[in-house]
Amino acid sequence: MKPAAKTKRKRRKASIVLSGGNPRIAKAGGDAAVQAYIAALPGWKRDRGKRLDALIERTVPHVSKAVKWNSPFYGIEGQGWFLGLHAFTRYLKLAFFRGASLRPVPPGASKSKDTRYIDIHQDDALDEAQIASWVKQAAALPGFLAPKP
Repeated sequence: MKPAAKTKRKRRKASIVLSGGNPRIAKAGGDAAVQAYIAALPGWKRDRGKRLDALIERTVPHVSKAVKWNSPFYGIEGQGWFLGLHAFTRYLKLAFFRGASLRPVPPGASKSKDTRYIDIHQDDALDEAQIASWVKQAAALPGFLAPKP
């Protein structure tokens, strides 16, 4: 007599949120990886992540996307990455890798002389016009990890 066939259950992998509040998402290129990251954001951060992602796409229609180091990166093909997004327990952080060259300069300082940050907390108003201006400026500059000529 044959043993009963085992049925395979499909397990949905639960998103793992790291200790600082950032989802752990596998390194991958493309929009699908970034959308998986945004979907894994907890609470209010998910809606803000969706709004920011849509704003970036509207501002830079041919933007390249990837998840690296558990964070979405946005860039221009052949120019490198100009922006990163990272979730913390109490806020989202936008990192403009050449932010010191933007006008006005984004408010958050960095250990890197070129990088500037914006911290977005739950109750903060999102100045979409200013963020779009920074995104447009940043996309026109050489990016982080740009290919060498």
